[in-house]
Amino acid sequence: MNAILQVENLTKQYADFKLDHVSFSVPKGTIMGLIGENGAGKSTTIKAILNLIDKDSGTIKLFGQDYQQHEMSIKQEIGIVFDDCHFPKQLTPKDLNLILKNIYLKWDTHLYLDYLNQFKLPLNKPIKDFSRGMKMKLSLATALGHRPKLLILDEPTSGLDPIVRNEILDIFLDFIQDEEHSILISSHITSDLEKIADY
Repeated sequence: MNAILQVENLTKQYADFKLDHVSFSVPKGTIMGLIGENGAGKSTTIKAILNLIDKDSGTIKLFGQDYQQHEMSIKQEIGIVFDDCHFPKQLTPKDLNLILKNIYLKWDTHLYLDYLNQFKLPLNKPIKDFSRGMKMKLSLATALGHRPKLLILDEPTSGLDPIVRNEILDIFLDFIQDEEHSILISSHITSDLEKIADY
């Protein structure tokens, strides 16, 4: 099995919660769902994978490399979508294009604009005026705009209406048609994961 992401014995202790020796791997060309109720540790696991929190113990490898030692190069190869849009609200999708093309080496403006067009997102409208569904689609367009090999998604369909959810799930299925691509998606919506997840 050729794993794009490997997590072994990941442990993180908080005062009232513990991630206790979590281990899994995400093979190339697959979608893995992290399922659990709110508070089960899905977001904590994802934050540890992304080095946003310090783990107590365990190893995390992406593309066969230690994340902490190769963080900058690995970040060029992953797209991330959280359950909320974290871009400054006064910016527009057009502004994001100008910023992100200076951050990602493989940023593809044409691809990004194609996604905006597909999602029917206005180029010059401030993010503060976007609905929740529009913000999620924008997050997805920016995550896919630099042609990542791995998508990491934390509750991306939570709070969205069924039509928008299905649209987004179809994009995930398209993304993994390239056997080099994989997705790690956390959700408490079991029907979404039953539709798309391999594991």
